[in-house]
Amino acid sequence: MKKITLILILAFGPLFTFAQQKLNNDEQKLIEHIDKNYQETVALLEEVININSGSLNKEGVREVGRVFAREFEKIGFQTEWVEVPAEVNRAGHFVATRKGNKGKKLFLIGHIDTVFEKDMPFTPFTWLNDSTATGQGANDMKGGDVLVFASLKALHELGMLDDRTVTVYFMGDEESSGNPDLSRRDFIERAKSHDIALGYETAQGFNTVTVARRGASGWKLKTNGKQSHSSGVFGQNAGYGAIYEASRILNEFREALAGEKYLTFNPGQFVGGSDVSLDEISGKSTALGKTNIVAREAVVTGDLRFLGEAQKEAARAKMREIVAKNLPQTGAEIIFNDYIPSMAPTDENYALAATLNQVSLDMGLGEVKPGDPGSRGAADIAFVAEILPGLDGLGASGRGAHAPGETINMKQFPDLIKRNTILLYRLTR
Repeated sequence: MKKITLILILAFGPLFTFAQQKLNNDEQKLIEHIDKNYQETVALLEEVININSGSLNKEGVREVGRVFAREFEKIGFQTEWVEVPAEVNRAGHFVATRKGNKGKKLFLIGHIDTVFEKDMPFTPFTWLNDSTATGQGANDMKGGDVLVFASLKALHELGMLDDRTVTVYFMGDEESSGNPDLSRRDFIERAKSHDIALGYETAQGFNTVTVARRGASGWKLKTNGKQSHSSGVFGQNAGYGAIYEASRILNEFREALAGEKYLTFNPGQFVGGSDVSLDEISGKSTALGKTNIVAREAVVTGDLRFLGEAQKEAARAKMREIVAKNLPQTGAEIIFNDYIPSMAPTDENYALAATLNQVSLDMGLGEVKPGDPGSRGAADIAFVAEILPGLDGLGASGRGAHAPGETINMKQFPDLIKRNTILLYRLTR
C-alpha cells in the first residue's frame, strides 16, 4: 500500500504545474495519460529489471525481448527478433515498427542487455527510498527502454501515432558486441529509411542532452625480448626484455598523447613473463616467470576513445611510431580493432537539441543545453550518426551504471517520460 501511494504521488504530483505551462490541448492530454498509466509503467520496469540479461546470457536477453514484444504488440506495433550470425555468439535484437506517411520518421534506439552476467550476484528492482530504486540495468538502460514504451503507449492510446513511422530498435549486445561489423548491419540498413535518430542511454538529469559522443576502439600491444639470465639485463646480449619494452611504449603513449582534448587511451590489462596467455573474451590471463629471468613475452590490451575519425587515425599513427622504436634485443607490434564510431556534433544535432530545449521550457522543466562530448562514452547511435541527425541521453537518470547498486532516479522518471513524449509528438506532427 505504501509503494502504491508513493507511485501515485510521484506520478500526479507535477500535474498541477503543467496546466500553467505552454502546452497545447493534445500535449496536456498526453501528460495526463502518462500519469494515468504510470503504475503500469513502473510494473513493467520492475519486470524487465528482474530478468537477468547480461550480454552473454542469450536466453535472458531474448526473454526481455519477449516482454517488450508483448507490450508493443498491444499498442499497434509489429515486432520481430533479429537474429545475428552464429559467429557473433549473441542473442540478437528486438525491433518494433509501425509505418505511416505523416511527420518525421523516427528511429528510437535502446539496448536490453546489461553488463551484469548470469554468474554475478543478482540485484532485483528494489526501492531504496521515496525517490530512488536500484536494480541491474536500472538506468543503463532498461529505464530508458521503458521510457520509450511509455511515451509511445500514451501517443498510441490518444490516436497520435496514426499514420506515423516509428521504428524501435533495442540491441541485445550493446554492452559486449561479439562482432559489430556483423551485428550492426541490419540496424544501419533500417536507419536509412528514417529522418531522425533518438538514443535513450542514461540521461544526465533534466538540463543536459547529448549531441556528440566519443567513439571506442581497442588495441593489443605484444612485445618480445630475449629470454636470458637477469644478471645480464640492459647488456648487449640480454637487452631489456619484453616487460621493459612494453613499459617504455606505454609511458611514451602517455607523454605524447595524454591531455589531447577528447582523446583517451587506457591500458586495461598487462601480462608478462617467460610465457603468457590471454583469453580476450573472458579477460583471464596466465603468466609464467621468475625474478631471475629476463621476460620473453608481454601483452597489453586497452581501449582508445576519440571524437572523429581524424583524431582516431592520428592517434593510431603516433602509437605505431612509438611502438617501432624498440629497446635493444626487443620487438613489438600493435593491433587496432574498431568497435564503435564517434557521433560528431553536427548543426542538425544542435537544432534537435534546441527543439528539446523548447519542449523543456514549455513544460517548466528548465533549460536543456548540449553536453560535453568528452563526458559520454560510446553508444550505438554513433553507428547511424553519419546517416541521421540525432540526440542521445534521453533515457532515465540515475547513478552507478555498470556497478553493483546501480540506481534509477524515480523522482525524475515521470517527468523525463513526459518530456520525451512531447518531443516525439512535436517531431511527428
